[in-house]
Amino acid sequence: MSVTEIYPADRVMLREVGLRDGLQMVRTHPSTRAKINWLAREAAAGMPCFETGSFLPAHSFPQFADVQEIVDAAHRAGVHGVGLVLNERGAETGIRSGVAELACVVSATETHSQANVRRTVADSIAVVAHACALRDASPHKPLVSATIGMSLGCSMTGPVPLSSVLSIAERLFEAGIDVLNLADTVGYAGPAQVSGMVRAVRNLGAGRPLAVHLHDTRGLGLANAAAALDQGVCILDASLGGLGGCPFAPRATGNIVMEDLVFLCEKMGFATGIDLAALCAVRDILKQEMPDEPLYGGFARSGAPLGFAPTPLPG
Repeated sequence: MSVTEIYPADRVMLREVGLRDGLQMVRTHPSTRAKINWLAREAAAGMPCFETGSFLPAHSFPQFADVQEIVDAAHRAGVHGVGLVLNERGAETGIRSGVAELACVVSATETHSQANVRRTVADSIAVVAHACALRDASPHKPLVSATIGMSLGCSMTGPVPLSSVLSIAERLFEAGIDVLNLADTVGYAGPAQVSGMVRAVRNLGAGRPLAVHLHDTRGLGLANAAAALDQGVCILDASLGGLGGCPFAPRATGNIVMEDLVFLCEKMGFATGIDLAALCAVRDILKQEMPDEPLYGGFARSGAPLGFAPTPLPG
């Protein structure tokens, strides 16, 4: 399917990243059976897209050893699956898996790039180009997306110049990516910064979709999501219960809470097609499988306000 069929410009698409980003730092992780149940129940609630895991060595990252099974579960559920690739071998494994989208990451700063993947920024962009070449030669033609990590502030170097992000974005578009994702990896940004970056980057993309990946480290995650929505961004990442964290943001909370993001979208007039009650019920799996992991979210705690009705889907 084409990028516009997966990510249509006329509706918001939310992506559940809990099965990958949400599990990268947990003390215990769900069983494969529980992961498949998590995906199936959230898909039944209306979630259209899931990160399925990372294509990394199983001995080093046992929480993703079953990534192929989760990719297959996404196919069975009829949802869009995304798999993280951090190097050439990962991209090749991802292609063989049949996953619908390969997600690459490029750091906005050289310092973080070396600490995170032991590569220069240029080398990471070369991995993206390799993934695009594999896509073009593949029969099933997965999408290739690229996330610019630390694009709105770096925990190792501080503020990141917009010019640096724009330079990287331009090189990623030239490499052939289908989707660009701007990540506030450690939750440094505010709404004005998010709005300004989206406006600047949009001019480079020739109409290709933009996504945002936000963390709620300092409590501005939903405000930043609202700013992105106001600027026409239609793809937003979040995780059930706000699960997740970043090794470069000590004491930080994780991703923005998916349940709260769905409620925000609906209150702003963006139809999601997601049943919030059914979505909140999936939290039971996380509580059972990872009882020591904190879960966040105002909507799950308080429920829907009296008289709340979701925005009707178009058509």
